Formats: sequence, C-alpha cells, structure tokens
Amino acid sequence: MPGALHHVMARGLNREAVFLGVRDRADFVRRLAALVEATGVILYAWALVPNHFHLLVETGRCPLSELMRRLLTGYAVTFNHRHGRVGHLFQNRYKSILVEREPYFLELVRYIHLNPVRAGLVPDLGALDRHPWTGHAALMGLADRPWQDRQTVLAEFGPEPGDAVGRYREFVAAGLPQGRRDELSGGGLVRSSGGACFVAGGEGRGRERWAWDERVLGSGPFVEEAWREVARAHAERPGGVPPGCGVEQLVEEEAGRRGLKPEEVRGRARNRAVLEVRCRVARVAVREWGLSPTAVAKE
Repeated sequence: MPGALHHVMARGLNREAVFLGVRDRADFVRRLAALVEATGVILYAWALVPNHFHLLVETGRCPLSELMRRLLTGYAVTFNHRHGRVGHLFQNRYKSILVEREPYFLELVRYIHLNPVRAGLVPDLGALDRHPWTGHAALMGLADRPWQDRQTVLAEFGPEPGDAVGRYREFVAAGLPQGRRDELSGGGLVRSSGGACFVAGGEGRGRERWAWDERVLGSGPFVEEAWREVARAHAERPGGVPPGCGVEQLVEEEAGRRGLKPEEVRGRARNRAVLEVRCRVARVAVREWGLSPTAVAKE
C-alpha cells in the first residue's frame, strides 16, 4: 500500500553475521540509498548491527517486496562472492510490520537508532552521534545522507532545525534505559494492551479479541482497516503490478541469486536449483503481487 509505514527487519541465517566489516556495511548502505531513490520509498530510520538490520520506511510507487528483494538479493550475491561463501545469507524472508503512525512513529525512530548501543557496538549517546551505520548521525546533522528523510522526523520536535535537533537528542537519551522493547515488534491491539497474554487470559472482549495481527503494530481499528485495504488492493489489481516490477525482472533477479541464467528457469530443466527459483518466483508473484497462477505459469 503506497504511503504505508513499515518496520522492516532481516537477520542472518542461523543468526550469523551479515556484515563482517566496513566494506560490507558501506556496500549495503550504497545499495539502500540507490534503491530508496529508485523506488520512491521514504526512509526515516535505519540501523546495521553485525547479524541483522532495521529500517523504518514509508512505501512509494513500488511494493516494499520489490525494494527488499532487490536489496537483499544484490547484497547477498556480492557478500558471498567477497567472502567465498555459497548459499542463503539471510534467514527466511525479511520481517515487515505495518505500523500505525501515531503513537509509534517516533518510538520506532528512537528504538531503531539505539540498536548499536543495545548491541554494545558503541558505548554511549556521544559515540552514537557520530556512528556511521545508523540514521541517527544524519538526524544530528553530522552525516550527509540526502536519501534519508531528516526533515519529517525533526519537524516532530519543532519548526526551528537547531532547536529540533536538541529536542530529538533529548528524546533519544530518554530511551537509553528502556532496553529491548518487544511491544514494538508487532501485534496490533494485543501488543499495545500488554502482550499475547491479553488474549490468552481472556481479558479482551468483542472486537478487541480478534482485531489483532502479528504483522501490524497499532490499534484494533487500524488492524481492521489494514485488512480491508489489502482486500481492496487485490480486488482492484486483477493481474498487474507497478511499472518496473514485472515477473521477468523477478525471474532475472532470482536466477542471478542462485547463479543461474533466466533462460534456464524458463526452460525445461528440472534440477533442484531451477525448481527452487521457479517456486520462489511463483510464490512472490501470486501471493504478494496478486497475479493469476496461469499468467505466472506462462512466464
């Protein structure tokens, strides 16, 4: 859904590191910057730690799945080549949580940018101010990240940029004692009402008991509206995807990820690698893009 706010996370396979050094991190950030501009996604917050990363994004003209596929596939291929490894780099599919802007927007900006402190990568807020692998330094005006939306976040802290930066830093500092916050990892009304025990203990009543989804962070009505919007989007898109996001491109990217040629995937080969790519293409095109199985089969 264009204009939707998402908290996105991806972890390394078996929780192994996906960033082994500065070169890896710089490559990932370069790819992220290029794709943010190419897809029209708005990036508000981001953080890299050795075995995973976080993004807070607002979707644009292309689906979030398109951004993430291109980002993860391109980075994984380069990472494997650079470090002489083969196979999957990331654990399963990335996790994306649809977020209700109020009251979670600023909470997530702070939570994401404090990741390096929680992980012990930097000792304190002073070090975080200049840490190059989160969006915090850009909000502080200490790193040039023109592809990151700095203005929208700082506007939440006042109309004067100088004062807004100071207030933003105070807000981040207030979050240092909070530690890990599981309630920010999704769960609709249940998360904001005290966790899954809210339902398990029978405390929810009526709509409050079922207006919940682990892929959504927000109130019950927000979860319900998200479901309705998804249903409308599929009904209004009987077989098309946004420009630049076609099945042909998906075949090329997934084939490249496995070291195959697109024509091998479209041909008659039935080896395991080819079949896995075909399954991945079919799953994304049908389940995420809403294309008909017949149209995908022809491709």
